[in-house]
Amino acid sequence: MANKSIFRSVPGSRVPATDTVNREGAPAYQMKPYQALAQLAVTGTFNRTFYAGAGEQLDEVMDLAWQVQPDYLAKTAVYAFEQGRMKDMPALLLAVLSAMEGDEFNRAFPRIVRNGKMLRTFVQMIRSGVTGRKSLGSRPKRLVQAWLETASDEQLMRAAVGNSPSLADVIKMVHPKPKCRSREAFFGYLIGKPYEVGALPEVVKAFEAFKRDRTLPVPDVPFQMLTALELTKEHWVQIAQKAGWQMLRQNLNTFARNGVYQVPGFTRMIADRLRDRDTIRRAGVLPYQVMVACQYADQGVPYEVYDALQEALEIALELVPKVEGRVVVCPDVSGSMQSPVTGYRQGATTAVRCVDVAALVAAAMLRTNPDTVVLPFERTVVDVRLNPRDSVLTNAAKLASVGGGGTNCSAPLERLVEQRAQVDVVVFVSDNQSWLDAARSRYQGTGMMGNWHKLKVLNPKAKLVCIDIQPDTTSQAVERADILNVGGFSDQVFTAIAQMVDGGSSKEWTRMINAVEL
Repeated sequence: MANKSIFRSVPGSRVPATDTVNREGAPAYQMKPYQALAQLAVTGTFNRTFYAGAGEQLDEVMDLAWQVQPDYLAKTAVYAFEQGRMKDMPALLLAVLSAMEGDEFNRAFPRIVRNGKMLRTFVQMIRSGVTGRKSLGSRPKRLVQAWLETASDEQLMRAAVGNSPSLADVIKMVHPKPKCRSREAFFGYLIGKPYEVGALPEVVKAFEAFKRDRTLPVPDVPFQMLTALELTKEHWVQIAQKAGWQMLRQNLNTFARNGVYQVPGFTRMIADRLRDRDTIRRAGVLPYQVMVACQYADQGVPYEVYDALQEALEIALELVPKVEGRVVVCPDVSGSMQSPVTGYRQGATTAVRCVDVAALVAAAMLRTNPDTVVLPFERTVVDVRLNPRDSVLTNAAKLASVGGGGTNCSAPLERLVEQRAQVDVVVFVSDNQSWLDAARSRYQGTGMMGNWHKLKVLNPKAKLVCIDIQPDTTSQAVERADILNVGGFSDQVFTAIAQMVDGGSSKEWTRMINAVEL
């Protein structure tokens, strides 16, 4: 008889053979170019991750960008910026697009370059030479000129914060043509050339006057331009009153250090701003950003403000779908998930780990779907008791505190098969680098696919959603009608889950990208 460990009979249709290996060298499935590009676009930050260096990500993106049509490249760039909340990646894709034929670049540019920071990032990408040239070229130059000429005075003032390149560098590079005395004076002010003082915009006059006299009202300029000055508690109150939601979230401890919470009414004002639903929506707040603010609010931050942050998290998670049927969520808590979700960056590494995001997704699904079964995994399933009535933050912290071993994406599915569990939807949140369940032969497929086939015998209508939160171009589950691979850590992954469960297909994510109108 032939070796049964190799030629054993598996119920159901044949498990697809793998066609590549992942970053651990274990069998995996290669994503198609359009899907791989989308995956990198919503997870890649050009920082070193646990498995890949920044250079590797750049090489992969550049290779994939030229394998897809310009229209899809443009839509991916816009989607990554508007829905994925990414910054560097959309700018790079836009820079690549500028070298392609067609008008997709012209249509995508205003959707992505909406502020001075994105303008400077785009110019930086071009000047770096990674897209094949170091000069802007006629088309990009015209659009950059147009942005500088039509931006509001407030937009230009905000754009003046930052270097490499600075806004002054960009102005010197493209030589915008000011259409009025005020803009001509403003450009001269920014690049250090002679200018007509009386023609300066009011916001610049107010800033220069405040530098001379601190008794004047705080000007409406980026607070980074003010922090080098000697500020009082009253100044910080004025800054907070004019600040956007993200600035408030990032400076709660700064307010405490400057004694601002002692000012009557300030605490209530901050709390009300943080929990305001419309403000949260307009600011595009990501759930994990609120989680970080909660984690790092020190003892000087009043409980009223902390409580408002928890309300903000619930609002940011409103897109978590209510899924009909039996739901299982599998957060990866292996050792590699302890790495920062946006990679390592000298002096600016985020405190948010991949495991924090995975735990947040699981806890959020549990909150919306109280009967959800949560199966954290590393080498095996890690047993953690969660209470659906606990806050999302409490359950996320419980999940993030366990694990640390190797990665075995098969483990939760194996348990479900052993239990002959009845399931409708299984959601994985992982970095996708399973290796402990590596098959001996690529013809056996991945361990994850093999166990999914067994579970499908018990649950023919079940669907599998694999959320990958790290930049990669392979998967452990091959794309097909009952399997959705989706990348990123914005609230759009919940939209993709909801649509997949509600009769959608494995093409749901790329359908969302293709639906972008340029």
